[in-house]
Amino acid sequence: MSIEVANLSFSYGDRLILDRINFVAKDQELLSILGPNGTGKSTLFRCILGLLSKYRGKALLNGRDIRKLGIREMAQYIAYIPQSHYPSFNYTVFDMVLMGTTVQLSSLSSPSLKQRKLAESALERLGIIHLKERGYTQISGGERQLVLMARALVQEAKILILDEPTANLDFGNQIRVLTQIKSLAKEGYTIIQSTHNPDQTFLFSDKVLAMKDGKVLALGSPCQVFSQELIYQLYGIDVELQSLYDDKARVCIPKSIIEAGSLPRFSSYIHRKSKKSMQKNQ
Repeated sequence: MSIEVANLSFSYGDRLILDRINFVAKDQELLSILGPNGTGKSTLFRCILGLLSKYRGKALLNGRDIRKLGIREMAQYIAYIPQSHYPSFNYTVFDMVLMGTTVQLSSLSSPSLKQRKLAESALERLGIIHLKERGYTQISGGERQLVLMARALVQEAKILILDEPTANLDFGNQIRVLTQIKSLAKEGYTIIQSTHNPDQTFLFSDKVLAMKDGKVLALGSPCQVFSQELIYQLYGIDVELQSLYDDKARVCIPKSIIEAGSLPRFSSYIHRKSKKSMQKNQ
Protein backbone atom coordinates (compact mmCIF):
# COMPACT_ATOMS: atom_id res chain seq x y z
CA MET A 1 0.00 0.00 0.00
CA SER A 2 1.25 3.49 -0.78
CA ILE A 3 0.32 7.13 -0.33
CA GLU A 4 1.66 9.60 -2.89
CA VAL A 5 1.31 13.36 -2.54
CA ALA A 6 2.23 15.33 -5.67
CA ASN A 7 2.52 19.14 -5.83
CA LEU A 8 -0.23 19.48 -3.21
CA SER A 9 -1.11 23.06 -2.24
CA PHE A 10 -3.93 24.23 -0.01
CA SER A 11 -5.18 27.65 1.10
CA TYR A 12 -7.69 28.98 3.58
CA GLY A 13 -8.95 31.96 1.60
CA ASP A 14 -5.90 34.02 0.66
CA ARG A 15 -3.69 32.30 3.26
CA LEU A 16 -1.44 29.63 1.75
CA ILE A 17 -1.11 26.72 4.20
CA LEU A 18 0.56 24.03 2.07
CA ASP A 19 2.89 24.91 -0.78
CA ARG A 20 3.64 22.17 -3.36
CA ILE A 21 4.15 19.23 -1.02
CA ASN A 22 5.66 16.08 -2.56
CA PHE A 23 6.41 12.70 -0.99
CA VAL A 24 5.70 8.97 -1.24
CA ALA A 25 5.05 6.67 1.74
CA LYS A 26 5.34 2.92 1.10
CA ASP A 27 4.68 -0.30 2.98
CA GLN A 28 7.21 -1.35 5.63
CA GLU A 29 8.03 2.32 6.09
CA LEU A 30 7.57 4.77 8.94
CA LEU A 31 7.51 8.31 7.55
CA SER A 32 7.75 11.04 10.18
CA ILE A 33 6.64 14.58 9.35
CA LEU A 34 8.72 16.87 11.54
CA GLY A 35 8.04 20.55 12.05
CA PRO A 36 6.94 23.30 14.43
CA ASN A 37 3.39 24.15 15.44
CA GLY A 38 1.27 25.76 12.74
CA THR A 39 3.33 24.50 9.83
CA GLY A 40 0.44 22.64 8.15
CA LYS A 41 0.96 19.03 9.29
CA SER A 42 -2.65 18.53 10.45
CA THR A 43 -3.99 20.23 7.31
CA LEU A 44 -1.91 17.86 5.20
CA PHE A 45 -3.44 14.92 7.04
CA ARG A 46 -6.95 16.25 6.42
CA CYS A 47 -6.20 16.43 2.70
CA ILE A 48 -4.86 12.86 2.65
CA LEU A 49 -7.90 11.63 4.60
CA GLY A 50 -10.29 13.29 2.17
CA LEU A 51 -11.64 15.69 4.80
CA LEU A 52 -10.39 18.64 2.76
CA SER A 53 -10.82 18.31 -0.99
CA LYS A 54 -10.29 21.80 -2.42
CA TYR A 55 -6.54 21.48 -2.81
CA ARG A 56 -4.40 21.75 -5.91
CA GLY A 57 -2.23 18.82 -6.91
CA LYS A 58 -2.86 15.18 -6.08
CA ALA A 59 -3.17 12.81 -3.14
CA LEU A 60 -3.13 9.21 -4.34
CA LEU A 61 -3.85 5.92 -2.58
CA ASN A 62 -2.26 3.08 -4.57
CA GLY A 63 -2.41 5.35 -7.61
CA ARG A 64 -6.09 6.27 -7.13
CA ASP A 65 -7.24 9.83 -6.51
CA ILE A 66 -8.33 10.01 -2.88
CA ARG A 67 -11.01 12.59 -3.73
CA LYS A 68 -12.81 9.92 -5.75
CA LEU A 69 -13.02 7.41 -2.88
CA GLY A 70 -16.01 7.18 -0.56
CA ILE A 71 -15.72 7.25 3.23
CA ARG A 72 -16.33 3.51 3.62
CA GLU A 73 -13.79 2.60 0.95
CA MET A 74 -11.23 4.93 2.52
CA ALA A 75 -11.77 3.25 5.89
CA GLN A 76 -10.86 -0.10 4.34
CA TYR A 77 -7.40 1.23 3.51
CA ILE A 78 -6.57 4.02 5.97
CA ALA A 79 -6.93 4.20 9.74
CA TYR A 80 -6.48 7.57 11.46
CA ILE A 81 -5.24 7.86 15.04
CA PRO A 82 -5.81 11.36 16.46
CA GLN A 83 -3.61 13.09 19.01
CA SER A 84 -6.34 12.87 21.64
CA HIS A 85 -9.89 11.56 21.84
CA TYR A 86 -12.56 12.25 24.44
CA PRO A 87 -15.86 10.44 23.79
CA SER A 88 -19.11 11.76 25.23
CA PHE A 89 -19.75 8.45 27.00
CA ASN A 90 -17.43 6.36 29.13
CA TYR A 91 -17.30 3.30 26.88
CA THR A 92 -15.26 0.34 28.02
CA VAL A 93 -11.84 -0.13 26.45
CA PHE A 94 -13.12 -3.27 24.72
CA ASP A 95 -16.08 -1.43 23.18
CA MET A 96 -13.79 1.39 22.00
CA VAL A 97 -11.62 -1.12 20.16
CA LEU A 98 -14.64 -3.03 18.83
CA MET A 99 -15.86 0.17 17.16
CA GLY A 100 -12.95 -0.19 14.75
CA THR A 101 -14.60 -3.24 13.20
CA THR A 102 -17.71 -1.36 12.00
CA VAL A 103 -16.22 -0.97 8.51
CA GLN A 104 -16.50 -4.78 8.18
CA LEU A 105 -20.22 -4.81 9.04
CA SER A 106 -23.43 -3.84 7.30
CA SER A 107 -25.46 -0.97 8.73
CA LEU A 108 -27.89 -3.32 10.54
CA SER A 109 -25.51 -6.05 11.76
CA SER A 110 -23.73 -6.39 15.10
CA PRO A 111 -20.13 -7.46 15.78
CA SER A 112 -19.77 -11.22 15.58
CA LEU A 113 -17.42 -13.58 17.39
CA LYS A 114 -14.83 -12.88 14.69
CA GLN A 115 -14.83 -9.14 15.43
CA ARG A 116 -14.69 -9.75 19.18
CA LYS A 117 -11.69 -12.04 18.76
CA LEU A 118 -10.01 -9.38 16.60
CA ALA A 119 -10.53 -6.83 19.37
CA GLU A 120 -9.12 -9.13 22.06
CA SER A 121 -6.16 -10.03 19.87
CA ALA A 122 -5.32 -6.35 19.31
CA LEU A 123 -5.53 -5.62 23.04
CA GLU A 124 -3.23 -8.56 23.80
CA ARG A 125 -0.75 -7.51 21.12
CA LEU A 126 -0.43 -4.03 22.60
CA GLY A 127 -0.20 -5.34 26.15
CA ILE A 128 -3.42 -3.77 27.42
CA ILE A 129 -5.78 -6.75 27.64
CA HIS A 130 -5.96 -6.11 31.40
CA LEU A 131 -7.76 -2.82 30.62
CA LYS A 132 -10.53 -4.60 28.68
CA GLU A 133 -13.37 -3.76 31.09
CA ARG A 134 -12.03 -0.39 32.26
CA GLY A 135 -13.72 2.85 31.25
CA TYR A 136 -11.86 4.59 28.44
CA THR A 137 -12.02 7.99 30.16
CA GLN A 138 -10.59 6.51 33.36
CA ILE A 139 -7.25 5.31 31.97
CA SER A 140 -4.04 7.27 31.39
CA GLY A 141 -3.15 9.22 28.26
CA GLY A 142 -0.59 6.63 27.20
CA GLU A 143 -3.09 3.82 27.66
CA ARG A 144 -5.67 5.72 25.62
CA GLN A 145 -3.18 6.09 22.78
CA LEU A 146 -2.58 2.34 22.81
CA VAL A 147 -6.36 1.75 22.80
CA LEU A 148 -6.70 3.96 19.71
CA MET A 149 -3.90 1.99 18.06
CA ALA A 150 -5.73 -1.25 18.88
CA ARG A 151 -8.89 0.18 17.33
CA ALA A 152 -6.93 1.03 14.19
CA LEU A 153 -5.53 -2.51 14.02
CA VAL A 154 -8.96 -4.18 14.10
CA GLN A 155 -10.03 -1.89 11.27
CA GLU A 156 -7.58 -4.02 9.24
CA ALA A 157 -6.45 -1.03 7.19
CA LYS A 158 -2.82 -1.26 6.09
CA ILE A 159 -2.14 2.47 6.16
CA LEU A 160 -1.96 4.23 9.52
CA ILE A 161 -1.90 8.01 9.92
CA LEU A 162 -1.02 9.25 13.40
CA ASP A 163 -1.25 12.86 14.54
CA GLU A 164 1.49 13.39 17.15
CA PRO A 165 0.99 9.96 18.76
CA THR A 166 3.34 10.69 21.68
CA ALA A 167 2.11 14.19 22.54
CA ASN A 168 1.46 14.63 26.29
CA LEU A 169 2.79 11.16 27.11
CA ASP A 170 5.47 10.46 29.70
CA PHE A 171 8.82 9.17 28.46
CA GLY A 172 8.02 5.50 29.12
CA ASN A 173 4.74 5.61 27.22
CA GLN A 174 6.38 7.54 24.37
CA ILE A 175 8.88 4.74 23.85
CA ARG A 176 6.21 2.02 24.18
CA VAL A 177 3.98 3.67 21.60
CA LEU A 178 6.83 4.35 19.15
CA THR A 179 8.15 0.80 19.54
CA GLN A 180 4.73 -0.57 18.58
CA ILE A 181 4.51 1.81 15.62
CA LYS A 182 7.94 0.74 14.37
CA SER A 183 7.01 -2.92 14.80
CA LEU A 184 3.86 -2.45 12.69
CA ALA A 185 5.89 -0.81 9.92
CA LYS A 186 8.25 -3.81 9.84
CA GLU A 187 5.22 -6.08 9.48
CA GLY A 188 4.15 -4.32 6.28
CA TYR A 189 2.05 -1.36 7.37
CA THR A 190 2.49 2.04 5.72
CA ILE A 191 2.72 4.55 8.55
CA ILE A 192 2.78 8.35 8.50
CA GLN A 193 3.12 10.25 11.78
CA SER A 194 3.54 13.89 12.69
CA THR A 195 5.95 14.76 15.48
CA HIS A 196 7.86 17.55 17.23
CA ASN A 197 10.67 15.43 18.67
CA PRO A 198 13.89 15.40 16.56
CA ASP A 199 15.73 12.83 18.72
CA GLN A 200 12.93 10.25 18.60
CA THR A 201 12.30 10.98 14.93
CA PHE A 202 15.90 10.07 14.13
CA LEU A 203 15.79 6.94 16.28
CA PHE A 204 12.57 5.38 14.96
CA SER A 205 11.90 6.71 11.43
CA ASP A 206 12.72 5.17 8.07
CA LYS A 207 12.13 8.46 6.28
CA VAL A 208 11.74 12.07 7.47
CA LEU A 209 9.82 14.94 5.87
CA ALA A 210 10.82 18.26 7.46
CA MET A 211 8.25 21.06 7.03
CA LYS A 212 8.25 24.77 7.85
CA ASP A 213 5.60 27.35 6.89
CA GLY A 214 3.82 24.84 4.67
CA LYS A 215 6.93 24.00 2.63
CA VAL A 216 9.19 20.95 2.52
CA LEU A 217 12.68 21.79 3.75
CA ALA A 218 14.12 18.28 3.52
CA LEU A 219 13.07 14.73 2.66
CA GLY A 220 15.10 11.56 3.05
CA SER A 221 16.49 9.07 5.54
CA PRO A 222 17.25 10.39 9.04
CA CYS A 223 21.01 10.22 8.40
CA GLN A 224 20.60 12.27 5.22
CA VAL A 225 18.18 14.84 6.61
CA PHE A 226 19.29 15.66 10.14
CA SER A 227 21.75 18.49 10.63
CA GLN A 228 22.29 21.38 13.01
CA GLU A 229 21.26 23.75 10.22
CA LEU A 230 17.93 21.95 9.70
CA ILE A 231 17.05 22.07 13.40
CA TYR A 232 17.76 25.80 13.40
CA GLN A 233 15.61 26.32 10.31
CA LEU A 234 12.73 24.41 11.89
CA TYR A 235 12.80 25.71 15.46
CA GLY A 236 15.13 28.73 15.54
CA ILE A 237 17.39 27.02 18.09
CA ASP A 238 21.15 26.55 17.73
CA VAL A 239 22.01 22.96 18.66
CA GLU A 240 24.98 20.65 18.63
CA LEU A 241 24.18 17.20 17.28
CA GLN A 242 25.82 14.42 19.27
CA SER A 243 26.16 11.11 17.41
CA LEU A 244 25.85 7.94 19.49
CA TYR A 245 26.30 4.21 18.86
CA ASP A 246 27.93 4.47 15.46
CA ASP A 247 25.38 7.12 14.40
CA LYS A 248 22.36 4.94 15.16
CA ALA A 249 21.12 7.78 17.38
CA ARG A 250 21.60 11.54 17.42
CA VAL A 251 20.88 13.88 20.30
CA CYS A 252 20.18 17.61 19.97
CA ILE A 253 21.91 19.64 22.69
CA PRO A 254 21.13 23.40 22.81
CA LYS A 255 24.31 25.44 22.31
CA SER A 256 23.09 27.94 24.90
CA ILE A 257 23.56 25.25 27.57
CA ILE A 258 26.99 24.28 26.26
CA GLU A 259 28.14 27.91 26.12
CA ALA A 260 26.93 28.46 29.66
CA GLY A 261 29.57 25.95 30.75
CA SER A 262 27.13 23.50 32.32
CA LEU A 263 27.44 20.63 29.83
CA PRO A 264 30.96 20.02 28.42
CA ARG A 265 31.87 17.30 30.89
CA PHE A 266 28.48 15.62 30.39
CA SER A 267 28.99 15.71 26.61
CA SER A 268 32.38 14.00 26.96
CA TYR A 269 30.83 11.47 29.31
CA ILE A 270 28.24 10.55 26.66
CA HIS A 271 31.03 9.93 24.14
CA ARG A 272 33.00 7.74 26.56
CA LYS A 273 29.93 5.68 27.54
CA SER A 274 28.93 5.23 23.90
CA LYS A 275 32.44 4.11 22.94
CA LYS A 276 32.68 1.65 25.84
CA SER A 277 29.25 0.24 25.03
CA MET A 278 30.17 -0.34 21.40
CA GLN A 279 33.45 -2.03 22.39
CA LYS A 280 31.59 -4.28 24.82
CA ASN A 281 29.09 -5.35 22.15
CA GLN A 282 31.77 -6.14 19.56
